[in-house]
Amino acid sequence: MVQASGQSSITPFQKKLTAPLTKQQITVLQVNLGRKCNLACTHCHVEAGPKRTEELSPEICDQLLEVIRRFPQIETVDLTGGAPEMNYGFRPLVETARKLGKEVIVRSNLTIFFVPGYEDLPDYFARNQLRVVASLPCYLEQNVDKQRGAGVYDESIRAIQRLNQLGYGHDPNLVLDLVYNPVLPTSTDFSLPPAQASLQQAYQKFLADHFDIAFNHLFTITNLPIGRTKQYLERQELHQPYLKFLEEGFNASTVANLMCRNQLSVDYLGNIYDCDFNQMEQLPATTSDGTPLTIAAILEANDLDLIQTVKTAPFCYGCTAGSGSSCGGSLV
Repeated sequence: MVQASGQSSITPFQKKLTAPLTKQQITVLQVNLGRKCNLACTHCHVEAGPKRTEELSPEICDQLLEVIRRFPQIETVDLTGGAPEMNYGFRPLVETARKLGKEVIVRSNLTIFFVPGYEDLPDYFARNQLRVVASLPCYLEQNVDKQRGAGVYDESIRAIQRLNQLGYGHDPNLVLDLVYNPVLPTSTDFSLPPAQASLQQAYQKFLADHFDIAFNHLFTITNLPIGRTKQYLERQELHQPYLKFLEEGFNASTVANLMCRNQLSVDYLGNIYDCDFNQMEQLPATTSDGTPLTIAAILEANDLDLIQTVKTAPFCYGCTAGSGSSCGGSLV
């Protein structure tokens, strides 16, 4: 645990860098299909929930399908939400990408398997060999239900057991990854996620011993001060101290592996961002002349690589503190 220092000002993120944060060739297309979700988790940076109605339109879905077909350089299509499975376009995007041999990641909350109308999802995932990345912010029931809602832990365990029955965690073509994130702080005694490798071992032992559960990888993700986490921190008067804590944890060796460098993040309106976090903070990606990018503009230019420099903000310290943090876990 580290005591954050006072209310001192935050250094602009780009001033920590020895060179501008440039884009590499785009290989990952991450799509936020919408805000509809059967859960309303306290740490959700998307602020998704059962009352949200925003989702992909048929027009934007068609544009995304064309991008997936047109650009062989896309290796991974990463589908998120909300609960991506509940939002328009999920299955067409899955099936188009898989037919072209691309990896498809579904960021699932697992409890969606028990919502009427979605009971076939485990079989659908296995049939299409989707890589499942699922939130399980702790291996203990009390901590999970506190963050994600009463009963979520039990349903998550049952969902993982169903995926295991189908071969997930055992068959090399059926990959199941779990995601850890810390509980939200109640004081300035902040902490970063523990070492990913040792925490993975602890998860694997506990879940195997208690539930006969297997999974492939654990990803540790830092709570970024955006969305509901930011709102919570502001209510507790912890937002600025937390940002300063993240800045003090800056690790330059994480920068080369930042996920924003080789991905496009697309919202349900077709706007493009460097990452999901910039998307939630409405920090759009732009061309060198400052024009905000859209999927339609990508198609018109027939070029995925129109962005030269990644847009940064103080919350970028969340991805570069300690061992780093990304949609694929720690960076170093």
